[in-house]
Amino acid sequence: MFIDDLGNWSHKAQFDCRSWVYPVRLTNVGRLFFSITSYLPRQTPEALQKLRQEELVCLRGNGRGERKEWERIYDYAYYNDLGDPSKGIAHERPVLGGSKSYPYPRRIRTGRPLSDKDHQTEERQKIINLDFYVPPDERFSPTKLSEFISSSIQAVIHFVLPELTSLLKGSNIINFESFDQISKDLYTRRNVQSRQANIERIVLEKLKEFLPEDIFKEVIKIAKNTTTIKFPIPQVIEVDQFAWKTDEEFAREMLAGLNPVVIKRLESFPPVGKDGRQSSILPTHIQNNLDGLTINQAMDQKRIFILDHHDYLMPYLRRINMQGECIYASRTLLLRRDNGTLKPLVIELSSPEEEGIGLNNSRVFLPATNGIDGALWQLAKTHVSINDSGYHQLISHWLHTHAVVEPFIIATRRQLSTMHPIHKLLDPHFKDTMHINSLARSILLNAGGILEKTMFPAKFSMELSSTIYEDWRFEDQQLPFDLLKRGMAVYNPSHRAGIQLLIEDYPYATDGLDVWFAINSWVTAFCSHFYASDADVVDDIELRSWWSEIRLIGHGDLPIGSLRPNLDSLPALILSLTTLIWIASALHAAVNFGQYAYAGFPPARPTRSRRFIPVEGSLEFANLVHDPDQFFMETIPDRFTATLGVALVEVLSRHAREEVYLGRRAAEEWTDDVEVVRLFAEFGEELRKVEKRIEERNGDLRLLNRRGPIGLAYTLMYPDIGNDGSKEKGITSKGIPNSVSI
Repeated sequence: MFIDDLGNWSHKAQFDCRSWVYPVRLTNVGRLFFSITSYLPRQTPEALQKLRQEELVCLRGNGRGERKEWERIYDYAYYNDLGDPSKGIAHERPVLGGSKSYPYPRRIRTGRPLSDKDHQTEERQKIINLDFYVPPDERFSPTKLSEFISSSIQAVIHFVLPELTSLLKGSNIINFESFDQISKDLYTRRNVQSRQANIERIVLEKLKEFLPEDIFKEVIKIAKNTTTIKFPIPQVIEVDQFAWKTDEEFAREMLAGLNPVVIKRLESFPPVGKDGRQSSILPTHIQNNLDGLTINQAMDQKRIFILDHHDYLMPYLRRINMQGECIYASRTLLLRRDNGTLKPLVIELSSPEEEGIGLNNSRVFLPATNGIDGALWQLAKTHVSINDSGYHQLISHWLHTHAVVEPFIIATRRQLSTMHPIHKLLDPHFKDTMHINSLARSILLNAGGILEKTMFPAKFSMELSSTIYEDWRFEDQQLPFDLLKRGMAVYNPSHRAGIQLLIEDYPYATDGLDVWFAINSWVTAFCSHFYASDADVVDDIELRSWWSEIRLIGHGDLPIGSLRPNLDSLPALILSLTTLIWIASALHAAVNFGQYAYAGFPPARPTRSRRFIPVEGSLEFANLVHDPDQFFMETIPDRFTATLGVALVEVLSRHAREEVYLGRRAAEEWTDDVEVVRLFAEFGEELRKVEKRIEERNGDLRLLNRRGPIGLAYTLMYPDIGNDGSKEKGITSKGIPNSVSI
């Protein structure tokens, strides 16, 4: 069956969707017709019904064999490609997914041969492999892949190569010696260029050992044209080099920083863990720091909040610290002040028994600004930031956006025809996700990969994310529901969506709700255009198969009922699609594109710890008293690990030239439905209004959480890079791409 240039269907050729394009006989007119016309299954013209079914059958494949680069096959697999048992036990990693011990979302199946060592891990032919199978429709464009590789190489050249040169020359400099040295060695002030990088031959030879030949050639080419070997100065220190150290900024970033999705209201005092064990925080620790309130009054007024990195970490601490880390599990309590800002009240750091010091293996630290108490308080905040950095990268970012979206993509390609309106609605929100996830498994998440080298859970990183995934629930990702569940909002029928923020100046939530409702309005209008009633939703056989496959296979390791609501009504469909689009666009933007701005200066958000906080009377305590800054430098990651982490967040924070932002489409001819085009234009107009409201908030000096001591306006929920649709490349700390594409 094919379409000729007059748009007529014929059976002269068999449709074959295993190729990366539709068959040659499907001409340009036919392909355009196929891609822009929408039909629900029961509305499909008789001449198209067989083709619609054959397309989906072909795309599902038969679940056998190794996939070839030209094939368009979508099937599911476990995460059995992270380890490399051929390198020994240190590189073995558990298979994630398919078991009660290690539940996980599914990934795209590649069918690579299994290792002879354990017969369950897929073989890895290269240290860095950019050629793992991804269906052609999901791959980066050649332009974007080239830009991604170039940006990665540029990040390497910025500092990692000079650092390698230093190491290979036998330099003994392991730590940064001061804050000033970090700024001097790592960053180039704007409009200042360093001399041409002199890349040592021995360094290039070292790189040649593990880089693919084509990438190595790019390194040589880019290195020759490099005018600066230093990173751009991150915004966290652009105005004031030490503003990040203040209690105000420490607390503000829980509302408007890199990871504003974890803080929650304290339900009872003192905190109690999942095991029923009560915290070591006592009333005497906070009762004199509540701005004149009693503890009961502060709790009744819902003014005490907690950043909790305790329960999920405690079972892993012993194993993590046996790898040479010095990590605590933390609880941080904060008070909402009358001016809407948060004030830290107390930090509790806990350790397993053999590493614990003090009552219940926990230590409690109180705010202080001077002397040894001030140094101890700064170290306690640092350990909280380390916990939060690990959770952010592994959970808030990787697991809760990248990983959970991939099963939805696979199911959409397998169960929803390209003619299905919901396929057309979701398609831009899946762009490049599968490819970036594949690259992540190859370079970042694998055994010995960059995340294991830079994040404190190290070899237990992905296993830890599996433990936390067990509690992931789809409905919790709805922003209004998430805010209610975390106690950051309460029901109030007089407010939009019936919720009221407890901290009105909560930039992530305030801006996020504007974006959420814009998405919801667009999805409501779109779905209502195609579904006249609940019965139409229930009767959609492709939609039922799609949702069933996501629940039973794609996220099949979760308990029954984890993916709610059931798609048995039009409101349920609208809510589910709004949630999915929110995750893929705005939620990912909130936790990704501010990484360099907030974490580009290693002391501000360290990712590992090399020292515990010493107790009074010990030799280490005397060293801390003698030189607190030196002790701090010896606590945070060594200079090589730190700069490797900076290189990573520089790449992850960049917007690509061809990025398409929320409210826009890559091509104008994505639908032939005039009404849908009109509704989509209204969506874009509403997002422009959101941008204006964000600009107004950022200009309101009464909203103290919008900029804070570091002077960085919160723009991570700003939908587009430019009001005129222009695309500003690079690190902008604003803009919501349609999809998880970096």
